[in-house]
Amino acid sequence: MNSERVLHELPPVFDERSRVLILGTMPSPKSRELGFYYMHPQNRFWKIMSNVLDEPFPKNVSERRELCLRRNIALWDVLASCDIQGAADSSITNASPNDLPLIFAKCRIEAVFTTGKKAHALYERFFPKLKRDICLPSTSPANRTLSEDDIFKQYLKIKEALSTK
Repeated sequence: MNSERVLHELPPVFDERSRVLILGTMPSPKSRELGFYYMHPQNRFWKIMSNVLDEPFPKNVSERRELCLRRNIALWDVLASCDIQGAADSSITNASPNDLPLIFAKCRIEAVFTTGKKAHALYERFFPKLKRDICLPSTSPANRTLSEDDIFKQYLKIKEALSTK
């Protein structure tokens, strides 16, 4: 499979009440097709987040966006563009960052979480002076090294960050 140049065209999800920022690397082909984050049907992100937050599973884009905003969560990706093969983070080259300081300027982010090792490495590379991130396991269907329960336990850190005042 050949790499293709991908431009991040999904807007960030946040408002002035957002306190936790969750960052992936780049939307998958399915997410780009459907116009929102973590939209591959086998990606476990929304199932895990609804369980972590004790919320009903959000079935569509509007419910997912509303869940984030209602629970003071900002959602975006580290990269604005890159060369990538499909959804394989390991294939990313020629990466350019998103304008993450935009979110920090408009709301009071207290904790940053990256979803996967590649998102973590890219965040540290491009944003060493922003708030330190907490690296969570990827919820991608390609990541089967951890059980869903193990991932859930790691994602409870998001709930803890939201409960601190």
